[in-house]
Amino acid sequence: MIEALSDFPDNIVALACKGHVTRDDYETVLVPIVEKALARHDKIRLYYQIGSDFEGIDPGAVWEDFKVGIEHLLRWERIAIVTDIDWISHTMRAFGFLIPCEVQIFPTSEALKARDWIIAA
Repeated sequence: MIEALSDFPDNIVALACKGHVTRDDYETVLVPIVEKALARHDKIRLYYQIGSDFEGIDPGAVWEDFKVGIEHLLRWERIAIVTDIDWISHTMRAFGFLIPCEVQIFPTSEALKARDWIIAA
């Protein structure tokens, strides 16, 4: 499940991911929020919190994630990933160089630090 987080500036797409993520989560939650933010801003930021109860992601959701990232590749300004799930942290560190914006990974205990970082000018 993906849910929008509130109390972030308008140029930041803030999401929390938990349980099992489906293609429908991307189509009904993530994509509309990203498209709405891109309609208002040339560049946007992403705050993505992945809970310890994350169970996995459907192949269709992986495809949607890839499409959203690639379609707007040069419009991402900064990305903060907040998680304690090791394989996600390791994957982001291994492939982060492919993302043409600054990406930082924070443990859940530093969620406030991640929030400050993503908001900072």
